[in-house]
Amino acid sequence: VQLQASGGGLVQPGGSLRLSCAVSGFTLNRPAVGWFRQAPGKEREAVSCLSTNNDITYYPDLAKGRFAISSDSAKNTVYLQMNNLRPEDTAVYYCATDLGQSSSYALCHKRPANWGQMNWGQGTQVTVSS
Repeated sequence: VQLQASGGGLVQPGGSLRLSCAVSGFTLNRPAVGWFRQAPGKEREAVSCLSTNNDITYYPDLAKGRFAISSDSAKNTVYLQMNNLRPEDTAVYYCATDLGQSSSYALCHKRPANWGQMNWGQGTQVTVSS
């Protein structure tokens, strides 16, 4: 199982970015997949999660109305569209999956103590600054 995140960069406040996560070793029709982020000095947190078997999404408050997660099973890729970015969105963004979990809600609420059960990508840096 591999996940490869890309698409990060420097963007001005109010701008947009689309992150991509190329996956291999599993198919995007069963497990939940998600995006998480970690800012310097802060704990890693869930950003958006998707149930790939029924396209049900979950967004924590920090992402509602601004971020959208989607997937393309033909391309084995998960996307995170981020709009109206703020300086506080600056972080390393990781894509991840739990092959034993199909619920987007459950994946986003997975306890950090259990994150070792998940498969993680290497992260891509997003910097929001003028």
